[in-house]
Amino acid sequence: MTVQSSLIHDLSAHTVRRLVVSAMYNNVYLITSKTTGAQILIDAADDLPAINVLLADAAGDAIVPTKLAMIATTHQHWDHVRALAALAGQSGAPTAAGADDIAGIDAEAGVLIGHALHNAGTLEVPGIKLATTHLRGHTPGSMAYVLREDTVQEAGNGKTLIFSGDSLFPGGVGNTDKDPKRFTQLLDDVQERLFAAYGDEAIVLPGHGDATTLGAERPSLPEWRERGW
Repeated sequence: MTVQSSLIHDLSAHTVRRLVVSAMYNNVYLITSKTTGAQILIDAADDLPAINVLLADAAGDAIVPTKLAMIATTHQHWDHVRALAALAGQSGAPTAAGADDIAGIDAEAGVLIGHALHNAGTLEVPGIKLATTHLRGHTPGSMAYVLREDTVQEAGNGKTLIFSGDSLFPGGVGNTDKDPKRFTQLLDDVQERLFAAYGDEAIVLPGHGDATTLGAERPSLPEWRERGW
């Protein structure tokens, strides 16, 4: 099943579009720099024809021609990489993912990721700079990508968007297969690396389903820890 792509954020320096693909309702996100036309696509989850429509929809989002400059993957699970090989082959765009998930992505998608990412790093193309946040637990190398609009505007004037993959959703963290150690690691990372690092207004864009904010979820952190999932 494919749901039509849509513009979800029209920021001062970027647009963000969302496409929902497959029976798993995976979110595919496309960030476009309005000034350079460079684009980062997050999670080539499935359905290359639909992703091509998403790219076509964004063709008018910049003042210059747009170009896919990077394909970033949040984590290695099969439902997030089904169109990765086809899109990378079609576009020639470089690929990026968490270092500890690179082998898993190769096994699932047959793609050897070109840029290995680590915690507290950056992923950058002309006009787009994403902070990379390693969130261990759902998979060994799960990454969140954070776009702070004020990195290209005066500090404090922009939005913060967190592309959280399957590590953080409305109502809880991602699946850790009922493993207490993995759950504790994921919740610790989410709490320390997202909730402690960004304000309540930060918008969370997960790998499936609807968006939320850190402020909406913050009061529930003790409850999540107590229930163990």
